[in-house]
Amino acid sequence: RPTAMAEPKRCLLRDGKDQYGLAASSLRELRRKAGDVLAIDKAKERITLVLAEDGTIVDDEDYFLCLPSNTKFEALINRENWSGTSRDSGIASFPLDEVDSAAEKWKQLATQLKNDLSSIILMSEEDLQVLIDVPCSELAEELAQSQSKVQGLQDALQHVLDRREEERQSRQVLKLYLETLENENSKKAAESKTVSRKEMDVVDTGTSSTEALLRRMLSDDICAVLKKKPSPELFLNSKDLELVMKEDTQILASVLGWDKQKAEALQQACNQELSKRLEQMQALHSLRNISKGKKMVPRGDCPSSKRKK
Repeated sequence: RPTAMAEPKRCLLRDGKDQYGLAASSLRELRRKAGDVLAIDKAKERITLVLAEDGTIVDDEDYFLCLPSNTKFEALINRENWSGTSRDSGIASFPLDEVDSAAEKWKQLATQLKNDLSSIILMSEEDLQVLIDVPCSELAEELAQSQSKVQGLQDALQHVLDRREEERQSRQVLKLYLETLENENSKKAAESKTVSRKEMDVVDTGTSSTEALLRRMLSDDICAVLKKKPSPELFLNSKDLELVMKEDTQILASVLGWDKQKAEALQQACNQELSKRLEQMQALHSLRNISKGKKMVPRGDCPSSKRKK
């Protein structure tokens, strides 16, 4: 999101054969001005800005700031798709039933948020984006809160959305790392499988019994997850994560048929995932306490709720 000190950017908005010059310091401001210039009812219709040249959707503030001045945009209503013909036809209307459905969805999400603020954690990325795209004034009226507080809420929702995207990218990087590590250790793994029975018999009885006990504790399903899934820690419950994390690394590697280095990487990943889940549970508990301790202002007591009739 741009800061308050961002310089206004000159933009061109095209509507059929007409073209309008606008100045905006943020994507949100440009979307608002586009609705005013084109007389679009923002209460019923959602505006999406695309590049007039190729129809690329512009829905990220950072991407907007990277665009040069005098970039040409087109405004699409609701879920309308850009096409070459839209350059001449300008804005097309959208069926009313889909407009009503979209409005009904964000109002249901707003009600859910109003009843329990901690429900943010359980919302999908699509739901978060819906609440972010709702005009601040409308969401403020629905939640019976001031626009400044709702603006802060939408900023927080955007932060949650960005953090989930960062976590997804981190998991992809970790997956690539593990694949590279597995390829590099393929020769060592092959050598470990050819260890003679005589060397295996050197393991003492205590270690053998411990390994047998671990085999019984790790069910076939858990072993299958550990061996086949690229990021197995994401598919185990907290109890199983703790079991894998606390086990002796050498024994775990022997049970799974891995080398010790790969088993250590697995235990570290399980430890990190368990810590992350604990932090999320603590954050959820904290949010629920805040939600119970602070009741929403009644609709009739909020000045913002009287602005629209």
